[in-house]
Amino acid sequence: MTTVTQEKQIAFDDAGFQSVLEARNEPQWLQDMRKDAWKKFNELPWPSNSMEEWMRTDIRMFKLEKFGLNAESSSSDLPPLVLGEGVDLAGSVGTLDSHPHSAAELADEYKDKGVIFGTINDLIAEHGDLIKKYLFKAVDPHFDRFAALHAALWTNSVFLYVPRNVTLDKPVHISSQVTDGGSDMRHTLIVLEEGAEATVLAESNSAAETNALHCGAIELFVGNRANLRYVNLQDWGQKVWHFAHQKAIVGQDSNLQWTVGALGSRLAKVNQHVALRGKGANVQVNGAIFTENKQHLSYHTLQHHEKPDCVSDFLYKSALQDVSRTVWRGMIKVDQEAQQTDGYQRNDNLLLSEKARADSIPGLEIEADDVRCTHGSTSGRVDEELIFYAQCRGYTRKEAVRVVVTGFFQQVFDRITIESVREALALAIARRVRDYV
Repeated sequence: MTTVTQEKQIAFDDAGFQSVLEARNEPQWLQDMRKDAWKKFNELPWPSNSMEEWMRTDIRMFKLEKFGLNAESSSSDLPPLVLGEGVDLAGSVGTLDSHPHSAAELADEYKDKGVIFGTINDLIAEHGDLIKKYLFKAVDPHFDRFAALHAALWTNSVFLYVPRNVTLDKPVHISSQVTDGGSDMRHTLIVLEEGAEATVLAESNSAAETNALHCGAIELFVGNRANLRYVNLQDWGQKVWHFAHQKAIVGQDSNLQWTVGALGSRLAKVNQHVALRGKGANVQVNGAIFTENKQHLSYHTLQHHEKPDCVSDFLYKSALQDVSRTVWRGMIKVDQEAQQTDGYQRNDNLLLSEKARADSIPGLEIEADDVRCTHGSTSGRVDEELIFYAQCRGYTRKEAVRVVVTGFFQQVFDRITIESVREALALAIARRVRDYV
């Protein structure tokens, strides 16, 4: 095992913010954006249980002053990355504590087609106008205090640009890792122009005992008649605080398949929004959540149908053991113009202990009159007959429970088109299952 060496840490205060600005050679428009966000951060309160969105997620134990931005980090006892294992990749890039950990790589054949891939810090000088066109045009940098903190201090974030009618026929891999006391402020910006196609595998993790902060954002722009497959595996250690704002804007006759694996963190609060902004857009979102010990994972999803003839299909499945808790709050919003909408959302929960708790709050907000929008939610414990049936065929009780849990998630796994990714996610969940009581 290697060790992590941490250098000077930058605090989340005015002096720290100023030192970040002075250390970066960034265009004025970007510095102004950061200053506006920092001003908003200082004006906004921390979310509280009195706010409807936060009434089921308690962050009173979160203390920002316990964390900071590591000026440098060198590598260390980090768990292996799994999504890119065994996959023929077009390129990869990795960060540690928001600093470059592995250099950005992209095969020459894609560079020759105009594909751009790497950290924004490295690309901003040459491609500043292109980045400016999209950066924070999906995610609202002033949405809440966490969004403002991220918008002020994000660093070494990732940019993928695929030009018009270009197919990236091999996946690119993005990794993000964090060390004890550090912060991960990664911003992921992916842009597919009209007719483009790409697959992105993104994962984040840390050592089991790492006490750290992730405050990030994801922006996906899927142009007209483009196709994006985006897989995001969150496997932080169970002392990491995880806050994120994520949004996709999907164009006419385009397709987005967004798969989420959420296994780690002490507490997670994620806002995942999709805007179907072009006629005939098609979006499928798949979520697999597994919690244990005292974990609390809260996902708020929004399917916003802005144009007619669009389809959205959200499926989130959660399995919970010990005294863990999940909160899923889903909303299908249909604008008056968005006739012939087909929207669906479902959340299923499998409780592996009597003390685990799953809250499901589906919702509809429909202004059009020619739509088909449905939602559903189920929660229940493992059927003892299924465990008995498996044990009769030679499985131990633990093995039987693993089979049942894997079967519960199979509908999500079947939607993942890359076999190695499907197997990696299934194995990561199966390893966490303990004896069912």
